[in-house]
Amino acid sequence: EPEMAWMHQDESLDLQERYLAYMIKQVLDKNEYELKILGRDPEKLRPTTEGNFTRLPYDDAVKMLQDAGRDFKWGDDFGAPDEGYISEQYDRPVFIVNYPTSIKPFYMKKNPDNPKEYLCADVIAPEGYGEIFGGSEREGNYEVLKQQILAAGLNLEDYQWYLDLRKFGGVPHSGFGMGFERTIAWVCHLDHIREAIPFPRLINRMQP
Repeated sequence: EPEMAWMHQDESLDLQERYLAYMIKQVLDKNEYELKILGRDPEKLRPTTEGNFTRLPYDDAVKMLQDAGRDFKWGDDFGAPDEGYISEQYDRPVFIVNYPTSIKPFYMKKNPDNPKEYLCADVIAPEGYGEIFGGSEREGNYEVLKQQILAAGLNLEDYQWYLDLRKFGGVPHSGFGMGFERTIAWVCHLDHIREAIPFPRLINRMQP
């Protein structure tokens, strides 16, 4: 889960795209045999190696779902069926960018062109697999962060350690994280994410 100094949102998206394209290229170069054992068609992954991921604004994703007759309104967060439908429209991962501030964490930076949005993005894997990456540009202003913590209804004291990191200034920075098991499930075309977890938590097993 990298945190990258001197990197804005668009640069972070560029990096995520290159990283994912490189990762899939390595899998195809080195593990095509294993993919075929799993019944995975390697050609379904090949478009990802080309990059050129669509950057779909949240607003457009909402319209896509509404046009498909789904009961979804602006300000809702995407559930698995919603992400699945969106992902099925593309042959490679797609970024959904600039979510409403009401459904994302306080530490993200607001879009200067629309303060109701954060500069953030989720990467949605194709073939109905849904979100595999999530990230944003981070808010670096101490006073703005304080206001966003309070607006989220959180206790300021609980986040004083985080505020202290910004107290004496900072630099523009962005970060993202990868859902490891979700990514494996997509790459291997598994039926359920539990198949990508060595010891999944099931109804009859809590440990290991």
